[in-house]
Amino acid sequence: MAESKAITLPLTDEAIAGLRIGDHVEFSGVMYGARDAAHKRLIALADAGEELPLDLRGQVLYYVGPTPPRPGRVIGSAGPTTAMRLDPYTPRMLELGVKGIIGKGGRGPAVREAIKASHAVYCIAVGGTGALLNRHIKNVEVVAFEDLGTEAIRRLEIDRFPAIVVNDAHGDDLLEAGKAEYRTSARPIPATGGLSG
Repeated sequence: MAESKAITLPLTDEAIAGLRIGDHVEFSGVMYGARDAAHKRLIALADAGEELPLDLRGQVLYYVGPTPPRPGRVIGSAGPTTAMRLDPYTPRMLELGVKGIIGKGGRGPAVREAIKASHAVYCIAVGGTGALLNRHIKNVEVVAFEDLGTEAIRRLEIDRFPAIVVNDAHGDDLLEAGKAEYRTSARPIPATGGLSG
């Protein structure tokens, strides 16, 4: 397994420049949990010229809608949401200063270009591991849009939160690179002339 890079948040341009697709990272510090409804509200506020409830500059957004915590825990299951659902909002969020995103799955071409143009980074957290990822979340506070329930914006204090870089600031894409490698290395299955009995 690849050695993980320890990154302290918020993200700096220097840290982002050093990240490449395929890098395993462990984030520590503060990131914010936000999904579709919160993104829509933030953009509406920004477009109306109103003050945002948090400073997005340099921040990492985690696409998560956590379940309620069990007794003695600060958060419930905290697995990633499919990132492509947030594609319509992402370029604008990057314009507002977001520098890192964590989700699940790939991004569309417009988002990949916006990530490069904004000198940002997109990482994946492994889907289906929400009950494990929550162990890296040490404190949780709702900081905006409490009425949205699970989709409210949460301030997450994290320690060694694991992720993998999929889109880096240099314009590379781990998933697309993997597909290209597969296409060039795949060998056709030889014909056998039928099934043998």
